[in-house]
Amino acid sequence: MSLNQNILVKLKQAGFRINGKWLVKGVSLEIERGKIVTLIGPNGSGKSTTAKIALGIYKKIDGEVEKHTNKIGYVPQKISIDWTLPLRVNDFMVLTENLKEEAINEALTLTGVIHLKDKNLGDLSGGEFQRVLLARAISKKPELLVLDEPVQGVDFTGEIALYELIKKISDELNCGILLISHDLHTVMSATDHVVCLNGHVCCSGSPLDVAKNNEYKALFGEQASQILTRYKHSHDHIHTNEGEIKKN
Repeated sequence: MSLNQNILVKLKQAGFRINGKWLVKGVSLEIERGKIVTLIGPNGSGKSTTAKIALGIYKKIDGEVEKHTNKIGYVPQKISIDWTLPLRVNDFMVLTENLKEEAINEALTLTGVIHLKDKNLGDLSGGEFQRVLLARAISKKPELLVLDEPVQGVDFTGEIALYELIKKISDELNCGILLISHDLHTVMSATDHVVCLNGHVCCSGSPLDVAKNNEYKALFGEQASQILTRYKHSHDHIHTNEGEIKKN
């Protein structure tokens, strides 16, 4: 067992295969309270598989998984909803969970969508719906939050605002976050540790260290590396829910 009391999940040379084919192999990482670990890599690189190993969804794995919490929130990459149903945000929050009104209000307030509580899901923008999904995932105050591509369907400005919100959630709930993203550039300011996958761990470390790594450059190109190493998010401004930029 791990001696660090802040560690929520620890993977040691973890892997998973189906019909003799490895989906991902030899992954080692730690997720601590109040820290954000981001998995990046091309499609089919094993990001979602690694997240499911950490969640305990895959049982027959290679290697080891230490899990020190059962209080887990999860936002999957895809969710099937019949958008023609008159389902309000408030109804969606309690669809599979028994939540008190106070918990619903707290979660929707933290994610900036309390004003949408009585609005139908089908009337929400992409960014608003992602914030509702985040609210639902944090409604029971998880210690570990797993987010699989949480900014899909959102424009660039909205992506930055959502990543800043994810950082805020990590800080306020002191929860560990495992984040899957296709773009290290936009998550850089929020991420503590990056693991770059391509069926195995190509490289890992701080965002800047990964950006300088030759294996990262081979996967994403020299230009992506140069953009990232130049990128500094100074936090001299904030992004509103509507995507506007305001000075602090």
